[in-house]
Amino acid sequence: MDQKKPLAELLRPNSLEGYIGQEHLLGENAILKQSIESGNIPSMILWGPPGVGKTTLAFIISQTLERPFYTLSAVNSGVKEVREVIEQARSKNNAILFIDEIHRFSKSQQDSLLGAVETGIITLIGATTENPSFEVIAPLLSRCQVYILKSLEKNHLEKLLNLAVRQLEEETGKTINVEESEALLRTSGGDARKLFNAIELVIKAGLRKADTMITVNNESVMKAIQQNLALYDKAGEQHYDIISAFIKSMRGSDPNGAVYWLARMIEGGEDPKFIARRMLILASEDIGNANPNALLLANACFDAIHKIGWPEGRIILSQTAVYLATSPKSNSTYLAIDEALSMVKKTGNLPVPLHLRNAPTSLMKEIGYGQDYKYAHQYEGNFANEEFMPDKLKNTTFYHPGKNSREDETKKWLSVRWGRKYDY
Repeated sequence: MDQKKPLAELLRPNSLEGYIGQEHLLGENAILKQSIESGNIPSMILWGPPGVGKTTLAFIISQTLERPFYTLSAVNSGVKEVREVIEQARSKNNAILFIDEIHRFSKSQQDSLLGAVETGIITLIGATTENPSFEVIAPLLSRCQVYILKSLEKNHLEKLLNLAVRQLEEETGKTINVEESEALLRTSGGDARKLFNAIELVIKAGLRKADTMITVNNESVMKAIQQNLALYDKAGEQHYDIISAFIKSMRGSDPNGAVYWLARMIEGGEDPKFIARRMLILASEDIGNANPNALLLANACFDAIHKIGWPEGRIILSQTAVYLATSPKSNSTYLAIDEALSMVKKTGNLPVPLHLRNAPTSLMKEIGYGQDYKYAHQYEGNFANEEFMPDKLKNTTFYHPGKNSREDETKKWLSVRWGRKYDY
């Protein structure tokens, strides 16, 4: 079953008549269909989950309107490539520029599109799986119509499965009998590409047998998918295994392991914001006050990824990963909040001591709200030996400083002030 193109590419329709799904946009009298039929489409952002037809829809629009069609991927294109396309489009009439994963474009990359979109040199069609309100700059978003695409439903997936079976029968020369389709539809998750990849895996497994018929059922589907999980489901088990290995490498203070797993994620097309987000969590959960600068650097990394994008973003991710891996570690603040939350669940809503309550009215003052509160700055060392816990939890310790130089200093500081009250 050797083929030059993936099944999803072979089955890509060329017209709206062959397009499956998104009836709210493309059904009879639907807004986008009317816009396409009128030949007057706005620049637009197609927002929806993977595998629901964003790229296909952009291609069909260009084919239907017979307009020059340029395509860029935000993963491997920058300002230079955008400007080159815009220059080419100047000599064309009503060119369409399709940008896949536009949410990965940095602010400067998105800025480079503004003039051409505003003057009509290009009609922009951007595809994104992320909320464009957060990921697309306001000036560009205001010049685009946002259309929301939905996950494909069962009837859509069944139609696509029938198309795939006919195509695969033609390629293999074998009869394909789909006895059960539940596992195929379930694992697709409303994603046409996953559905096509899954049925291909099952048929490839069936080709190893000499039979003239390949039977597809739930058992054969799950067996083929479990053996080839990484091939069709980037967001599945391997996705979580690799991010787990990345986090554990940094927690275990191994910069080499951290950089290796980072490279695996970059090469696999992982969202850089997902990686940066996980490093932000680690900086607080596993390093915490052993090195408070770790959280600052991780946060700066997250902000920088938004501004820089690929491919330079890999450098910032690497710098941060190595810094976090080589930083002293402490999970004391992580344990402190979990211990406090556990205590809250056990003890419920204990009353706030009167001296800690706010007293905005005279009646509240009369009944003792705020009475005897010690204002720390009026005492030596800006410290007053005050009780800050509910009566039932007096002397309860949640924060236990980790054994590292930074928190050793913190422990001494607390010991001077609290003595034996909190066992510091």
